[in-house]
Amino acid sequence: MSRSSSYELEQLTDPAYYILISLLTPRHGYGIMKYISELTEEEVTMGPATLYTLIKKMQKAGYLVLNEDEDERRKTYSLTEKGRSMIENEIERRARMAEHGRIAIEQTKEGDYE
Repeated sequence: MSRSSSYELEQLTDPAYYILISLLTPRHGYGIMKYISELTEEEVTMGPATLYTLIKKMQKAGYLVLNEDEDERRKTYSLTEKGRSMIENEIERRARMAEHGRIAIEQTKEGDYE
């Protein structure tokens, strides 16, 4: 499955997930990268190429917008209603997936493979 088609299926790649989470509060590019790094205790880091490629794709998909700022050097992005709905659904979907994994692991410990 190509990355662009994942948006059509209403599922996010991990980098897109973290970008949308970071935009629950409007941020500029460097602020997004810094927030992701701090939130994940540097488990996830994102470079500018990945960030801005995904930002363009998610703008096109209607998940985020570029805010009009007085300081043209700092482009600030924020979620649209569609983007907020997407990240809320994705958080719930990923929580269900994690629970399924926990259940599967517990079943193997108990010897219940069916």
